[in-house]
Amino acid sequence: MLLDKVIVITGAAGLLGSSFVRCVAQQGGIAVIADINVKAGSKLLEDLQRESLNKEGLYVELDITSPASIAAMIETLHNRYGRIDALVNNAYPRNKNYGRKFEDVTYDDFCQNVSMHLGGYFLASQQLALYFKKQGYGSIINMASIYGVIAPRFSIYENTAMTMPVEYAAIKAAIIHLTKYIAQYLKGSKVRVNCISPGGILEGQPEQFLSRYDSFAASKGMLDPADLQGALLFLLSDMSAFINGQNIVVDDGWTL
Repeated sequence: MLLDKVIVITGAAGLLGSSFVRCVAQQGGIAVIADINVKAGSKLLEDLQRESLNKEGLYVELDITSPASIAAMIETLHNRYGRIDALVNNAYPRNKNYGRKFEDVTYDDFCQNVSMHLGGYFLASQQLALYFKKQGYGSIINMASIYGVIAPRFSIYENTAMTMPVEYAAIKAAIIHLTKYIAQYLKGSKVRVNCISPGGILEGQPEQFLSRYDSFAASKGMLDPADLQGALLFLLSDMSAFINGQNIVVDDGWTL
């Protein structure tokens, strides 16, 4: 479904990113592993090529908060492939104090985390949109969250060390509207902008939390990274040619 499409995936060496890269490669696409972590990104590419996947892809060191880094990536890809078909904004930058409870978050930490994450998505979208407009087509997919759609259910975190960071909720809600803004701004340019809002992703959370979380779901509860591949594949493929400015929620009914 993605034969020979050049698809940039930011944060590609992470939990979701590596699943997205594998999905793109399995569907015949050229997955560009764009990640600030050189060691992890390079290893992912090596692993996939060893499995005879993503032979035409490459790893590119990318800091989504740096205009120079994004410009260098675009130049590298244009020189190598002559085109870029899509951007998946999936990176998750945050500072060392990220994840504190609401009352413990400082103003500086709040601003820095919003700036890195939301600002990075804005910057990558802005610069790739300029390239796509000149090219005459392109697709941007932003990763948002169910907590950009509804208020957090704080009860599921009680008596655990976990919380839902206030920065995360603010960032993901803003990403959904940023998606709509850019889609409307670029209307008529043949550049599409959409986003995906995943539910919780299983990653070693405590059983007490998992039990509470799963009670709100329709059947499965917490998702595996691969459960998001269908929505991603649909938005990247020509099957969604007339889907624009939309947010697809993938959460096993959790937000109902």
